[in-house]
Amino acid sequence: MESSSASHPASYTVVLRPALAEPGDSARRGVLRTALVEATGEFGASGYPRYAGEGVQADIDPRTRTVEAVTLDGAELPYGWVAQLADG
Repeated sequence: MESSSASHPASYTVVLRPALAEPGDSARRGVLRTALVEATGEFGASGYPRYAGEGVQADIDPRTRTVEAVTLDGAELPYGWVAQLADG
């Protein structure tokens, strides 16, 4: 994990999608919601930088571009939803 907030991107777009239908299925179909999240300057319980915006709070590993923890409108994601970062 990186320790300097200066080395983290200022924002990401988080994409919420339905989970994979079948193990090994690489195509995630549909987008349920997107949110532009911006760095808060804090680190989450996961140890990664915290980002927030548009009802989404996410701890994101900037090295791997993985969403490590996420809440939606103050609650866990609905069953069957997954969070990932938009390409680019």
